[in-house]
Amino acid sequence: MKFRSKILPLAAALAAAGIALSGCSGSADATPGSDGAGSVAGGASWPRTITHEAGETVIPAQPRNIASTSLSVTGTLLAIDAPVTTSAATTPSDVTDSQGFFSQWAEVASERNVGVLYPSLEFDLEAVVASAPDLIVVSTSGADSAADHYKELSAIAPTIVVNYGSQSWQDLALELGKATGQEDAADAAVSKYDSHVKDVAGKIKVPAGEANIISFNGAGQDNGVAKTSGSHATVLESLGFTVADIPEGLDTSAEARQDFAFVSFENLTKAAAGETVFLLSADETVARAFEGEKVLANLPSVKSGSVYPMGPTSFRLDYYSSTQLVDLLGKTFA
Repeated sequence: MKFRSKILPLAAALAAAGIALSGCSGSADATPGSDGAGSVAGGASWPRTITHEAGETVIPAQPRNIASTSLSVTGTLLAIDAPVTTSAATTPSDVTDSQGFFSQWAEVASERNVGVLYPSLEFDLEAVVASAPDLIVVSTSGADSAADHYKELSAIAPTIVVNYGSQSWQDLALELGKATGQEDAADAAVSKYDSHVKDVAGKIKVPAGEANIISFNGAGQDNGVAKTSGSHATVLESLGFTVADIPEGLDTSAEARQDFAFVSFENLTKAAAGETVFLLSADETVARAFEGEKVLANLPSVKSGSVYPMGPTSFRLDYYSSTQLVDLLGKTFA
């Protein structure tokens, strides 16, 4: 997914990613679903065979030292209290801490003493070896993918490959819960989030009409417009918003995708005609820039002043960033 570099300077680091960092010791308050960070549940038997995107992997015992090569996946591992000790990091930016861990969970990662597996998403096999993991987690695609090194990684420790782009963070959490023995914590994280959404939904006044979510890249660029099947639309609809469908024939994407369609700047007038517009990875400055574009002046949302930023951590949704987005919407529409 392409994002405006002013908002999200990750194009060279994490084109479609969004999460990271986890650890092995920390406070109970930091995790959604268990008695303490890195706790190991005694549920199903071990060893167990995990079917994943690259085949099947036998995990002989419940992991206690997980290395995540995927910055996006580490956030979900963190949310289910998995014992992540090292994670790949991106280049530090406005949406990360000084190590390159995303801000929505960087504090939790610090509490759990999560180390940088390798910086700037530059794959380093020797660093993985040095971390001595008992489970390695890899993503299928994105700038944080190490899928091309699956065989090498599998020679170090049991390795699983997951696809964070084709499923919600909730489904990913349940998948990782099975692989790490954290099924109960995964269930608890999902339940806690669902309960919070229900609570916020009961306290807000949703504007009439339909809404659009836009990854705003500016004039002269293709701009992403969220599809109703994407995770961002799911968050809004869980709060009572109605996300508008995108008219056919506008999508310039080379390959079909379920989350966003990309349309020319001029076609935003057709693709984003909802009464309310939300801007991905944006702050108030970007919202005002959107409203100031002459081509967009007649959009219903611009004319009524109903253009809202979704916050800097909204580019990729996991437990932490989804919760932050729900809280932001709760305050905005209270």
